[in-house]
Amino acid sequence: MLVSYKWLNDYLDLSEISPNELADKMSVTGIEVEGIEVPAAGLKKIVVGEVKECVPHPDSDHLSICQVDIGESELSQIVCGAPNIKSGIKVIVALPGSRIAGNVKIKKGKMRGQQSNGMICSLQELGYSDSVIPKEYAEGIYYLPTDAEVGKEVFPYLDMDDAIIELSITPNRADALSMRGVAYEVGAIYRQTPKFETIQLNESAVKAADKIKVSVENQEDAPAYQIRIIENVTIAPSPQWLQNRLMNEGIRPINNVVDITNYILLLFGQPLHAFDYQKLGSQEIVVRRGKPQETLVTLDGETRTLDDKNIVITNGKEPVALAGVMGGLDSEITQDTTTVALEAALFDPLAIRLTSKKFNLRSESSSRFEKGINQAAIAEACDAAAAMIAELAGGTVLQGAVKGAEVTPKDVQVTITLDRINRYLGTQITIGEANEIFDALGFGYQENEGTYQVVVPPRRWDIQIEADIIEEVARIYGYDRLPSTLPSGETVAGSLTKEQRLTRKVRTLLEGNGVSEAISYALTTEEKARQFCWLESQVTRLDWPMTEERGVLRMNLLSGLLDDIAYNLARKNANVALYEVGRVFYKTSDDPRELPTENNHLGLAITGAITEKDWQEAEQKVDFYHIKGILENLFAGLSLTDQITYEKTTAIKELHPGRAAAILLQDEVIGYLGQVHPSTAKAYDLTETYVAELDLDRLLATENAALIYQAVSKFPSVNRDIALLVDEKTSNQTILQTIEQAAGRFLTDIHLFDVYQGKNIDSNKKSMAYRLTFANPEATLTDEEINQAMSKITRVLEESLQVEIR
Repeated sequence: MLVSYKWLNDYLDLSEISPNELADKMSVTGIEVEGIEVPAAGLKKIVVGEVKECVPHPDSDHLSICQVDIGESELSQIVCGAPNIKSGIKVIVALPGSRIAGNVKIKKGKMRGQQSNGMICSLQELGYSDSVIPKEYAEGIYYLPTDAEVGKEVFPYLDMDDAIIELSITPNRADALSMRGVAYEVGAIYRQTPKFETIQLNESAVKAADKIKVSVENQEDAPAYQIRIIENVTIAPSPQWLQNRLMNEGIRPINNVVDITNYILLLFGQPLHAFDYQKLGSQEIVVRRGKPQETLVTLDGETRTLDDKNIVITNGKEPVALAGVMGGLDSEITQDTTTVALEAALFDPLAIRLTSKKFNLRSESSSRFEKGINQAAIAEACDAAAAMIAELAGGTVLQGAVKGAEVTPKDVQVTITLDRINRYLGTQITIGEANEIFDALGFGYQENEGTYQVVVPPRRWDIQIEADIIEEVARIYGYDRLPSTLPSGETVAGSLTKEQRLTRKVRTLLEGNGVSEAISYALTTEEKARQFCWLESQVTRLDWPMTEERGVLRMNLLSGLLDDIAYNLARKNANVALYEVGRVFYKTSDDPRELPTENNHLGLAITGAITEKDWQEAEQKVDFYHIKGILENLFAGLSLTDQITYEKTTAIKELHPGRAAAILLQDEVIGYLGQVHPSTAKAYDLTETYVAELDLDRLLATENAALIYQAVSKFPSVNRDIALLVDEKTSNQTILQTIEQAAGRFLTDIHLFDVYQGKNIDSNKKSMAYRLTFANPEATLTDEEINQAMSKITRVLEESLQVEIR
């Protein structure tokens, strides 16, 4: 169950309670919180824009050049490829320097020779799942409300600044599968009574009973069933606030009528279904069991073969819906619908479960019918939905609900003594405290000399016996307040800081890659102190050094590690891999009174062979890609892979000019890696050695990407190979980035499996072959989708990198 913090505030005063505090409190009172997500987290500089002018791109058949008002003195030119872009609409604009979903940074650039200052975004690019985006915007950009203020942050208009709390609801707490149920729960925790707005229902003089008849063949199948008729409705998109709430709750907006039924489902926990009255084929609804070999085409377009274990809704002759699971395609709400037959019911949980399992149709409605619903709210939820349809779709509600069956829910009374509660919990709860707990829960009670007659309302149908009452008292009293016996003996309290914890993780990751920790002297010679530096700095000298070799503080870690490797090589230890975590010292002036700035760095140095020659395999020497692989494993372990890039460099003179690269974190240089320059290696008396050094403080201060677990896809992936003839200077990283940007959302992996230079290829060219993996977690990919992606990749590679497809 996803709970909107903003929505919850409509019923309770949580202004002084943060979402995290609320989540912690709920977790310790019995409903576990799986997590909290703020949709806008990680996004920045995304504003409302208005497209003032939109013309086709002169060099493209699918791009448009837009002049967009973003609240500044001049219009901003943005090139957009969305098929539904046009002038006069308000859109989502990611400004240059912004970050969109996936921690992607938007920059100024050119598209087919035209300047583009930002990006007009779809909802997918803000992190919305395809499954919740309205279908009309699924393949293009999203239109914002006309009253959205240009230049303002877009998040409030989409309620992306809300906190979505995910609850793990156990089967016995199905009452919390609704916003009202959660409001009662939170109200009990914070001693507040939820305030629900009464939705006023206005009925016409025409009776609904004159329009439709309703009957239930077996009331055990449907103990409650009713229909309301709403005439003269106009099907249209729902207002923005309603769409926002549904999308934040993981439901795709469809139209105003269907969205209202889903909204009421979330609010009351009461499933509803809306039929197109004219498409029912009769003026009669009959609820019965299915007949053998009877068929129904459901809303998903599938033909279902029924049997007598399935409860169906019929028009008196033919099924029009699978009761409690899914409606029929022939009676669905469409743009042509003018009269709605609104169903509210209570179905047999076992029958719903068997039907859902047989057809593999697990829905929000079926899960609630299986676990139970508040029988006292069936009619209230139906009335509220009818009133909202009248308000948002301009309909007229006919008088009365036509009922085929009806239940009369009753309060449950449980007798229990305070002594029994205290004996079970080991507490000394007083009568006053017990009274206060029952008041908080909204339970009626009568107390007589410690004996309670507790009256439980129908909304808490999970409470039936003494043990249930004891559990409720324990929850609200506080599990943390229950007496406990702590272990005896000395204990040590304490915890690591974030930096200490991450530094320990860095050590673990490197040691897992076969690298051993070294600790070098922080004092060295001035010459070595100035080596391998990428920042300008003055040296920090000691006034009275013990030796000339230990006269200044180091400004790098690598010179010390190279001394350590030389020490090992001199003693016939040829295969060495060392790392060091330590401080380096920078100064901006020669003033001896100025204290140096201390930065934590990570140094890495390896030499020798990865594998030695034996009867099975040849010797494999350490190379540039081996040390780069170690670093990539480190970045992956810190969840920073997507933020790291590499650029060829000659800035460090102690590194081989053809085998060195700068390491960039969010486009900022944080270190280098490469082969030690042969002249430097000779000075240290080293064999071929590879090194890397990073600013560890900068690395650990970066917010890492969230670790997201995804279910293994039940749909097959597809591999496609592509071979490219490219300029010798074109980097693999550039090709990868180009493919990723062009491929679309179904590309899951890119693997370089071949590089060739030589015979039959120009000396200034190279052949690179990639294997691309495509997968769709929601459906089986079609050849058309894959071919479309490959065609786009080919076109972009040819146009942007001038590659030749082999």
